[in-house]
Amino acid sequence: MTTAPPRRSFKEHMHLAREEAILQATCQLLGEKAFDAMTMDDVAQAVGIAKASLYKHFGSKEDLCCAAMVQVLGRVRAYLASLDGALAPTDKLRAVVRWSLERLLAQEMPLLPSRNSALRAVLMADPNYLAGLVAVSDQLGQWITEAQDQGAVDTTLPPLAVLYTLYARACDPVVGFLKDSGQYQDAEIVDLVLRSCFDGLRAR
Repeated sequence: MTTAPPRRSFKEHMHLAREEAILQATCQLLGEKAFDAMTMDDVAQAVGIAKASLYKHFGSKEDLCCAAMVQVLGRVRAYLASLDGALAPTDKLRAVVRWSLERLLAQEMPLLPSRNSALRAVLMADPNYLAGLVAVSDQLGQWITEAQDQGAVDTTLPPLAVLYTLYARACDPVVGFLKDSGQYQDAEIVDLVLRSCFDGLRAR
Protein backbone atom coordinates (compact mmCIF):
# COMPACT_ATOMS: atom_id res chain seq x y z
CA MET A 1 0.00 0.00 0.00
CA THR A 2 1.44 3.33 -1.07
CA THR A 3 1.12 6.40 1.07
CA ALA A 4 -0.23 9.52 -0.61
CA PRO A 5 2.17 12.45 -0.53
CA PRO A 6 1.23 15.12 2.00
CA ARG A 7 -0.92 17.90 0.63
CA ARG A 8 0.71 21.28 0.29
CA SER A 9 -0.52 24.04 2.52
CA PHE A 10 -2.06 27.20 1.13
CA LYS A 11 1.12 29.04 2.09
CA GLU A 12 3.24 26.57 0.13
CA HIS A 13 0.96 26.91 -2.91
CA MET A 14 1.28 30.69 -2.75
CA HIS A 15 5.05 30.42 -2.44
CA LEU A 16 5.27 28.19 -5.51
CA ALA A 17 2.89 30.38 -7.50
CA ARG A 18 4.92 33.48 -6.69
CA GLU A 19 8.15 31.69 -7.60
CA GLU A 20 6.67 30.70 -10.96
CA ALA A 21 5.63 34.32 -11.57
CA ILE A 22 9.17 35.44 -10.71
CA LEU A 23 10.70 32.98 -13.18
CA GLN A 24 8.29 33.98 -15.95
CA ALA A 25 9.04 37.66 -15.40
CA THR A 26 12.76 36.91 -15.40
CA CYS A 27 12.54 35.06 -18.72
CA GLN A 28 10.64 38.00 -20.19
CA LEU A 29 13.19 40.52 -18.93
CA LEU A 30 16.11 38.40 -20.09
CA GLY A 31 14.51 38.38 -23.52
CA GLU A 32 14.11 42.15 -23.47
CA LYS A 33 17.34 43.28 -21.78
CA ALA A 34 19.72 40.34 -21.39
CA PHE A 35 21.42 39.51 -18.12
CA ASP A 36 23.83 42.40 -17.64
CA ALA A 37 21.15 45.09 -18.09
CA MET A 38 18.49 43.40 -15.96
CA THR A 39 18.24 44.21 -12.25
CA MET A 40 16.50 42.58 -9.31
CA ASP A 41 14.47 45.80 -9.02
CA ASP A 42 13.21 45.18 -12.56
CA VAL A 43 12.06 41.68 -11.61
CA ALA A 44 10.39 42.77 -8.38
CA GLN A 45 8.55 45.56 -10.20
CA ALA A 46 7.42 43.21 -12.98
CA VAL A 47 6.02 40.70 -10.48
CA GLY A 48 4.57 43.37 -8.20
CA ILE A 49 6.43 42.37 -5.05
CA ALA A 50 8.98 43.97 -2.76
CA LYS A 51 12.62 43.27 -3.55
CA ALA A 52 12.99 41.80 -0.06
CA SER A 53 10.33 39.22 -0.96
CA LEU A 54 12.20 38.39 -4.15
CA TYR A 55 15.34 37.62 -2.16
CA LYS A 56 13.36 35.11 -0.07
CA HIS A 57 13.15 33.00 -3.23
CA PHE A 58 16.51 33.70 -4.86
CA GLY A 59 19.64 34.93 -3.12
CA SER A 60 21.17 36.69 -6.12
CA LYS A 61 20.50 37.77 -9.68
CA GLU A 62 22.78 34.98 -10.88
CA ASP A 63 20.83 32.31 -8.97
CA LEU A 64 17.54 33.68 -10.25
CA CYS A 65 18.62 33.81 -13.87
CA CYS A 66 20.16 30.36 -13.64
CA ALA A 67 16.84 28.96 -12.41
CA ALA A 68 15.07 30.72 -15.28
CA MET A 69 17.48 29.25 -17.83
CA VAL A 70 16.98 25.76 -16.36
CA GLN A 71 13.23 26.24 -16.73
CA VAL A 72 13.67 27.32 -20.37
CA LEU A 73 15.71 24.20 -21.10
CA GLY A 74 12.91 22.16 -19.56
CA ARG A 75 10.43 23.73 -21.97
CA VAL A 76 12.78 23.04 -24.89
CA ARG A 77 13.09 19.39 -23.87
CA ALA A 78 9.32 19.08 -23.59
CA TYR A 79 8.93 20.55 -27.07
CA LEU A 80 11.51 18.17 -28.54
CA ALA A 81 9.67 15.23 -26.98
CA SER A 82 6.37 16.41 -28.45
CA LEU A 83 7.57 16.30 -32.07
CA ASP A 84 6.22 13.53 -34.29
CA GLY A 85 8.84 10.80 -34.45
CA ALA A 86 7.88 10.12 -38.08
CA LEU A 87 9.08 13.56 -39.20
CA ALA A 88 12.27 13.73 -41.25
CA PRO A 89 15.30 14.91 -39.22
CA THR A 90 15.49 18.22 -41.12
CA ASP A 91 11.80 18.83 -40.47
CA LYS A 92 12.41 18.29 -36.75
CA LEU A 93 15.32 20.73 -36.81
CA ARG A 94 13.25 23.30 -38.71
CA ALA A 95 10.42 22.88 -36.21
CA VAL A 96 12.77 23.50 -33.29
CA VAL A 97 14.26 26.62 -34.88
CA ARG A 98 10.75 27.87 -35.76
CA TRP A 99 9.63 27.38 -32.15
CA SER A 100 12.75 29.18 -30.88
CA LEU A 101 12.21 32.13 -33.22
CA GLU A 102 8.57 32.43 -32.19
CA ARG A 103 9.63 32.46 -28.52
CA LEU A 104 12.28 35.07 -29.35
CA LEU A 105 9.74 37.33 -31.06
CA ALA A 106 7.44 36.96 -28.05
CA GLN A 107 10.41 37.89 -25.81
CA GLU A 108 10.08 34.56 -24.02
CA MET A 109 13.55 33.30 -24.98
CA PRO A 110 16.34 34.58 -22.72
CA LEU A 111 19.32 35.89 -24.67
CA LEU A 112 22.41 33.74 -24.19
CA PRO A 113 24.94 35.29 -21.79
CA SER A 114 28.19 36.63 -23.22
CA ARG A 115 31.41 34.73 -22.59
CA ASN A 116 32.51 37.25 -19.94
CA SER A 117 29.13 37.39 -18.20
CA ALA A 118 28.95 36.39 -14.53
CA LEU A 119 25.88 34.34 -15.40
CA ARG A 120 27.82 32.06 -17.73
CA ALA A 121 30.08 30.92 -14.90
CA VAL A 122 27.05 30.20 -12.71
CA LEU A 123 25.36 28.24 -15.48
CA MET A 124 28.45 26.14 -16.16
CA ALA A 125 28.59 25.22 -12.46
CA ASP A 126 24.92 24.25 -12.19
CA PRO A 127 24.34 20.48 -12.68
CA ASN A 128 20.67 20.92 -13.60
CA TYR A 129 21.51 23.40 -16.34
CA LEU A 130 24.34 21.25 -17.68
CA ALA A 131 22.15 18.13 -17.67
CA GLY A 132 19.43 19.95 -19.61
CA LEU A 133 21.91 21.43 -22.06
CA VAL A 134 23.52 18.04 -22.71
CA ALA A 135 20.11 16.40 -23.24
CA VAL A 136 19.02 19.04 -25.76
CA SER A 137 22.39 19.01 -27.54
CA ASP A 138 22.42 15.23 -27.78
CA GLN A 139 18.94 15.14 -29.30
CA LEU A 140 19.66 17.88 -31.82
CA GLY A 141 23.02 16.33 -32.59
CA GLN A 142 21.36 13.02 -33.38
CA TRP A 143 18.95 14.69 -35.81
CA ILE A 144 21.82 16.61 -37.43
CA THR A 145 23.85 13.46 -38.10
CA GLU A 146 20.74 11.66 -39.38
CA ALA A 147 20.05 14.58 -41.73
CA GLN A 148 23.64 14.43 -42.97
CA ASP A 149 23.39 10.67 -43.50
CA GLN A 150 20.30 11.33 -45.64
CA GLY A 151 22.12 14.01 -47.65
CA ALA A 152 19.81 16.78 -46.41
CA VAL A 153 22.56 18.70 -44.58
CA ASP A 154 26.05 19.41 -45.95
CA THR A 155 28.29 16.56 -44.77
CA THR A 156 31.39 18.76 -44.96
CA LEU A 157 30.08 20.82 -42.04
CA PRO A 158 31.04 19.46 -38.60
CA PRO A 159 27.86 18.55 -36.67
CA LEU A 160 29.01 20.79 -33.84
CA ALA A 161 29.14 23.81 -36.18
CA VAL A 162 25.60 23.03 -37.36
CA LEU A 163 24.43 22.65 -33.75
CA TYR A 164 25.87 26.02 -32.71
CA THR A 165 24.38 27.64 -35.82
CA LEU A 166 20.93 26.40 -34.80
CA TYR A 167 21.46 27.50 -31.19
CA ALA A 168 22.41 30.97 -32.44
CA ARG A 169 18.99 31.41 -34.04
CA ALA A 170 17.48 31.55 -30.56
CA CYS A 171 19.24 34.89 -30.02
CA ASP A 172 19.59 36.05 -33.62
CA PRO A 173 19.76 39.89 -33.80
CA VAL A 174 18.39 39.69 -37.36
CA VAL A 175 14.99 38.96 -35.81
CA GLY A 176 15.03 42.26 -33.92
CA PHE A 177 16.31 44.22 -36.92
CA LEU A 178 13.53 42.88 -39.15
CA LYS A 179 10.95 43.53 -36.43
CA ASP A 180 12.13 47.11 -35.92
CA SER A 181 11.99 47.79 -39.66
CA GLY A 182 8.20 47.53 -39.47
CA GLN A 183 8.12 45.89 -42.90
CA TYR A 184 7.32 42.33 -41.85
CA GLN A 185 4.83 40.47 -39.71
CA ASP A 186 6.17 37.99 -37.13
CA ALA A 187 5.30 34.97 -39.26
CA GLU A 188 7.16 36.50 -42.21
CA ILE A 189 10.22 37.14 -40.06
CA VAL A 190 10.25 33.53 -38.88
CA ASP A 191 9.98 32.30 -42.46
CA LEU A 192 12.77 34.60 -43.70
CA VAL A 193 15.19 33.53 -40.97
CA LEU A 194 14.32 29.85 -41.46
CA ARG A 195 14.92 30.11 -45.20
CA SER A 196 18.26 31.88 -44.82
CA CYS A 197 19.34 29.39 -42.15
CA PHE A 198 18.36 26.15 -43.87
CA ASP A 199 18.45 27.09 -47.56
CA GLY A 200 21.37 29.52 -47.55
CA LEU A 201 21.81 32.72 -49.51
CA ARG A 202 22.92 31.28 -52.84
CA ALA A 203 20.47 31.86 -55.70
CA ARG A 204 18.80 28.68 -56.86
